[in-house]
Amino acid sequence: MNLLLLLPRFSLWWVSISLLFTVTIAQDSPLITRISFGSCANQSAPQPIWEAINKFDPQLFIWMGDNIYGDIRKPIKVIGKERTFGPWRNSPRFIPSSEEEMKLRYAKAKSNPGYSRLKRNAKVIGTWDDHDFGLNDAGKEFDHKVTNQRLMLDFLDEPLDSPRRKQAGVYASYTFGPTNRKVKVIVLDTRYHRDPLRSDGSILGDTQWTWLEEELRGQRSEITIIGSSVQVISNLSATTGPLFYMESWGRFPKERKRLFKLISDTKRNGVIFISGDVHFGEITRYDCAVGYPLYDVTSSGLVQSVEKVFPRPLRFIVRLLFWYTPSTMRVINDNCKFKACTYGQSNFGAISIDWNANPITIRLEIRDVNGFAVLGTNVSLSELQARGSNSPTNPPTKGKSQRYCTLEVELPGTKRYRLAVLIYFTIAVLAMAFVGLIIGVVLMITACVYKNKLD
Repeated sequence: MNLLLLLPRFSLWWVSISLLFTVTIAQDSPLITRISFGSCANQSAPQPIWEAINKFDPQLFIWMGDNIYGDIRKPIKVIGKERTFGPWRNSPRFIPSSEEEMKLRYAKAKSNPGYSRLKRNAKVIGTWDDHDFGLNDAGKEFDHKVTNQRLMLDFLDEPLDSPRRKQAGVYASYTFGPTNRKVKVIVLDTRYHRDPLRSDGSILGDTQWTWLEEELRGQRSEITIIGSSVQVISNLSATTGPLFYMESWGRFPKERKRLFKLISDTKRNGVIFISGDVHFGEITRYDCAVGYPLYDVTSSGLVQSVEKVFPRPLRFIVRLLFWYTPSTMRVINDNCKFKACTYGQSNFGAISIDWNANPITIRLEIRDVNGFAVLGTNVSLSELQARGSNSPTNPPTKGKSQRYCTLEVELPGTKRYRLAVLIYFTIAVLAMAFVGLIIGVVLMITACVYKNKLD
């Protein structure tokens, strides 16, 4: 009988010991000071950038998608029975690979010596984008997504009993660091539940939205990094259209407003976005969403990059077009290697946290294949705290002092479409010059023939 009376006390004692042990583990969690991330790593191409990433010596590496290129890209054909390019195309440019081919491509990526070394020294987490999801620009309609989720989680060495293997989508969250110096990392899945482009439907789907709200309302962290495979802040499609369009949250304006409102409503401070997908590096900022500046550091790609499409002597054209394209969100400062403050060669993202500084300082960078910073900005953690009542429904007054408050879609048409006007004008001039050349040649030939007849 006495033993039975002692059982409740024993249980309380054991619970107390367990709680104490949990807190001790949390307090002893290693301090995170260096985080790297990247996207767009074509497994079939050389990957020298791993040397620079390993030299940075990150404690955490985050895959931001296109970790492999798993789909098959067919050649560009504008004529013939199978046309893959232009408004007259009748065949898709990209088709999915088989499960066996996906496994082979993942195995090749995983066996890279530089990546293997990184895995030995850092924790590796991540999400996916379209090419490792299985098909270019695909969303919830893609019928290989269940199989490909398993393959992607195998690549990340996700435990067999992980909740990520039982849910629809690869979204996840992690918390690192001791009390009062915690870093929470949330990786989103912008593919599994995404509605079609141009639908302004959902990106995350109801279940993931509910989960994200719980994560943002959950345990406090000094810094919260939200990883999205596509850009959150920048919406260059608003200024590059109708020439071409890129995927981003800006193409789903209702979803982006919902995301900003959720951060504001949950009073989550210290949020920083990281992203990939676009094949160039960029740092953007939006001040009129949650009461403090939101930064988005885009690193793309580890291998694939926009300048590689052009011969080296012509790469200056890419930089010129970047500079000419209007961007209201891009961070432009003296830390940029090029005037446009974008970087179109191989790159990776680097986040350095100085917890000993007063105030705590976060260094956001894009680094090149040699490990040198080509874009960068310093952010004080005290800056990432909501002040006053600024929110998506009550933003601060816009003006010259609010440089990062005008969305690209809000630009006047004369500025917003100036890239398209330039390109179309250039094409028209070249076309007229070509026609003029042909007419000139015809007239010369005609004159010669006439002269010969007279002779």
